[in-house]
Amino acid sequence: MENHKIDKIPGYELFASIGKKVLRPGGVELTRRLINGLNVNSLDAVVEFAPGLGKTAKLALTHAPASYIGVELDEQSVALLRKKLTGNNIKIISGNSAKTGLADSSVTKAYGEAMLTMQADHRKAEIILEAHRILKQGGLYGIHELALSPVTISDSAKAEIQRALAKVMNVNARPLTITEWNELLDANGFKVLKTEICPMKLLSPRRIIADEGFFRALKIALNIILSPKKRKRIRAIKKVFEKYGENLIAVAIISEKK
Repeated sequence: MENHKIDKIPGYELFASIGKKVLRPGGVELTRRLINGLNVNSLDAVVEFAPGLGKTAKLALTHAPASYIGVELDEQSVALLRKKLTGNNIKIISGNSAKTGLADSSVTKAYGEAMLTMQADHRKAEIILEAHRILKQGGLYGIHELALSPVTISDSAKAEIQRALAKVMNVNARPLTITEWNELLDANGFKVLKTEICPMKLLSPRRIIADEGFFRALKIALNIILSPKKRKRIRAIKKVFEKYGENLIAVAIISEKK
């Protein structure tokens, strides 16, 4: 990656460029809890919004659903996913999570991770409404996102954190409190069934080892050491994460189409 581009790319692309494969705020553990909470099984038609590198797709597919569709906007990711995920019941489509083109009431389970956080509030609602449209009655929708804590956090503090995250990550990062996430789902046709939280420690050495494994963690560390520009940006991101550490958590929510 050319040095002059490093300051401009979104944070998740920066992490991927150093070899980090798990890019979810709650790590592999919260992703597992999300998929287990959805109770994916052999009768399910599953849709994943923005599968990215396909880590969660592989986990969902271990539950042998009747079908799996990944809806991915990035064309490079689409090509990569089509090579990684193969089978008669697996399809990767190039599309927008707010306008998938899938039929009404055609799936039983849908989920997305670390993607609503990066959307403006009206865009969040559009994606949730799309999940509602394609799900059958009683179908389950799961999200794994960044959240703000406590639920009583002031509007000014919330705005400050959102601005800091957006600036350092080069994305429109707009995390909500758990109450606000639940209210957003409720307002767009879902009944919240279960909420789970964990610390947001995306860049802590212990979390990286837990998510990536010891040897990949060493490779990530080496990649950071060998690239001063990347190291500088990652330090800046980590500094923001640490500054607002008490206010940043990861949340997984399972909801049912009303």
